[in-house]
Amino acid sequence: MKRPGRIIRMWQGVGPHLLPFASATSERLPMARLLRLSLFQISCGMAAVLLVGTLNRVMIVELHVPAWLVATMVALPLVFAPLRALIGFKSDTYKSVLGWRRVPYLWLGTIIQFGGLAMMPFALLVLSGDTWAEPWAGQLAAAIAFLMTGFGMHMVQTVGLALATDLTPRDQQPNVVAMLSAMQLVGMVLSALVFGALLADFSQLRLIQVVQGAAALTLVLNLVAAWQQEARDPTRTARTGEREPTFFEAFRALRRSGPWNRRLLGAGLGTAGFAMQDVLLEPYGGQILGLPVGATTALSALLAGGSVLGFLRAARRLGQGADPHQVAALGGLFGIGGFTLIIFSGAVGSGALFAGGVALIGFGAGLFGHATLTACMRAAPPEQAGLALGVWGAVQATAAGSAIALGGVLRDVVSAMAQAGALGEGLAQAATGYVSIYLIEIALLFITLAVVGPLVRKGGVPQTRPAASLAGAAQI
Repeated sequence: MKRPGRIIRMWQGVGPHLLPFASATSERLPMARLLRLSLFQISCGMAAVLLVGTLNRVMIVELHVPAWLVATMVALPLVFAPLRALIGFKSDTYKSVLGWRRVPYLWLGTIIQFGGLAMMPFALLVLSGDTWAEPWAGQLAAAIAFLMTGFGMHMVQTVGLALATDLTPRDQQPNVVAMLSAMQLVGMVLSALVFGALLADFSQLRLIQVVQGAAALTLVLNLVAAWQQEARDPTRTARTGEREPTFFEAFRALRRSGPWNRRLLGAGLGTAGFAMQDVLLEPYGGQILGLPVGATTALSALLAGGSVLGFLRAARRLGQGADPHQVAALGGLFGIGGFTLIIFSGAVGSGALFAGGVALIGFGAGLFGHATLTACMRAAPPEQAGLALGVWGAVQATAAGSAIALGGVLRDVVSAMAQAGALGEGLAQAATGYVSIYLIEIALLFITLAVVGPLVRKGGVPQTRPAASLAGAAQI
């Protein structure tokens, strides 16, 4: 029984310069170090493109998998979105003899994401029916692969953001949020271009090589991102023998530290308001405005470019001391203007108005997402950063996924009713289903403004109250 103790003491005695992740002792976060930390967002962006873009198309077109089954597989990772709050809480309270809280969970999420990607191409080949296996075996294998990839991605993002919060002074947090958000978009754009080029000459062997190459790259990127980022502090994570608060006790303590219910409600409503159109803009441009495929495909780049500009603008405003909730409300106003332009573009048949509306939506979404994340980072109590960011991530991911699915369903239902004449002769046209979704999104953004408004009037992000401590929560 003495040998494990000797091994632990030996590892604790190893110099920080010989251990990965251990020499992060500077008080500020230099740009070079921030860029390296943000590599975990590149891997998450790459996984997102694989899940909702590249593999989506490959399964339907090349592997001839039914569309309903593909949609189900793509939606499966959303099952784990609410667990981001629990993941963040666990990374806050993890007890490590080496003095790490975030790194073990960051690496665990990386391994899970790697495992899902490594098995995914083989699972998809079985799912396509091009093997002797029964159909249920392919469905089960593909479901496990998608679940593992999505769960690992949620864990890596949650803990990575919490680690960035630990390392970042308050005055640098807006720049950190902008960098991390922009790097995920960069990862999505670059990986989409690379995957498209590599899979242009499709074969099953090439699919295996590309997806497993992405799995290996995930390990490398996340290892480099986390290397020597979190300082070792065994005293902080030592076991004291006192009863640790449960997740629900910690969550109640977080809610007492400020207006978190209103803050999270605003984030969820605004995210849903921006996300419901996610799968409808390109079909709207093609079906209603008659734009060619190349023009509608360019909308993704336009939307992403607007988001990057929104991130940069929000970082500048917040860095100058602006209230994050005020910036979020400004993003909502830009979103309302963008959806209004899109509605009128269909009425007058203007592609220029449509492009302007798409750019405004991207810009507003960038402002809104940056500001709400920064608000949560600033309002998070020192020992609950992981829980706070996990709760924000759970609300954001769940709201976005639910809104995207609901938008597609409502569009089909309203369009069918309109074409059948159930809504009147004036609405019996193809644009009715799309416009109804855009009007719902405008309404959601107006409601978001009403929810966020009182937070601005109260001075934005409040200072955390010492009374809202985990020690007190443990007695609830």
